[in-house]
Amino acid sequence: MTVPFYVAPEQAMKDRAEYAQKNIARGRPLIATTYQHGVLIVAENHSRTLHKISEIYDRIAFGGVGRYNEYEQLRVAGVRHADTKGFAFSREDVDARSLANLYAQYLNNVFTHEIKPLEVEILVAELADDGGPDQLYHVAYEGTITDEEHFLVLGGDAETITERVAAVYQEGWDLPTALGATVSALAGEDRTLGPQDLEVAILSRQNGRRTFRRIEDRELAELLGSGGTQVTPGGPLESQPSP
Repeated sequence: MTVPFYVAPEQAMKDRAEYAQKNIARGRPLIATTYQHGVLIVAENHSRTLHKISEIYDRIAFGGVGRYNEYEQLRVAGVRHADTKGFAFSREDVDARSLANLYAQYLNNVFTHEIKPLEVEILVAELADDGGPDQLYHVAYEGTITDEEHFLVLGGDAETITERVAAVYQEGWDLPTALGATVSALAGEDRTLGPQDLEVAILSRQNGRRTFRRIEDRELAELLGSGGTQVTPGGPLESQPSP
């Protein structure tokens, strides 16, 4: 009988965490921020069909970074959970906090009990309908859940991008300004991101009951301006020529 190798629990958890972090960091980042009329979500995504941002329910949006097939399974499960809860009780009973908690429990169970953790980070955003603050929840690969008041960043190079957004964030900024700032933060100083490089969606109080809407093609190009935008910390938006 072969005796299995012993691995200390602390080492096993450390190895899983390093594995997940390394692979998530390879993915392109995503930014969510509150703005004048709701929540703006911007991701660097060159695919037109493999979405990183999606609608979960009337006032709830989902964002994922990392391994696509894994966070897509989580998105589908979230849609089914929200639909079932809304049908069994009422639409008002479906909220982002309970959905984020559900994701956190599942991710923690996988991280704790399975050999391979899920290589994902999740955003769950909700548009407030009672005059309260909009909700932004970040669920990490090991099930840690945090709520952010103004903006959050997921994916690769998150710390650097967070610093860029923090340097230019404005309370109640309008959509063009918020979009320009987030795209500039994603691009950094050495790149320019155009509409073909981005996936953009909003949760807006101006959209009716179903608040989720994608911003694509001509509308996105018009909002970005000619060739993208550049934001200087503490300064106004400046148009940059196309490369």
